[in-house]
Amino acid sequence: MSEPTAISIRTPIILGPAAGRSYPMGRISALFKADGDETQNKYSISEWWLEPNTKGPGAHSHPEDDIFFVIEGTMSVLVAETWTAAATGSFVLIPGGVVHDFENRGQVRAGMLNLSIPGEFEPHMPGIAEWFKENPPTNAVA
Repeated sequence: MSEPTAISIRTPIILGPAAGRSYPMGRISALFKADGDETQNKYSISEWWLEPNTKGPGAHSHPEDDIFFVIEGTMSVLVAETWTAAATGSFVLIPGGVVHDFENRGQVRAGMLNLSIPGEFEPHMPGIAEWFKENPPTNAVA
């Protein structure tokens, strides 16, 4: 008979609306719900909010998968070479290595829940926030 595998005990997290670790970046803001030790570095979960008519981070890729679920408004999402208007309730899975971007081309605030799998994301936020401070988001293409 094999020995049972030790299970790491983590602290449950229960957050109310608008709770989490906030990273304001002008017309964009991020709200981290869980990352790092809270997930054993297996994933990161955050909300991303863009004010009306706001460009996002710009086309980029990274090794981690990105999963987006639109929780309010309509977010324009670039996957590879195709932009899609993702309305509230839309789900987007972007495998690691695929170029992607997002922006709010609408006239109301829009937000997405983001899961980044695997790994930590939040340790990058101070640098990302500094980048947005130096490069404020411009108007999105209508």
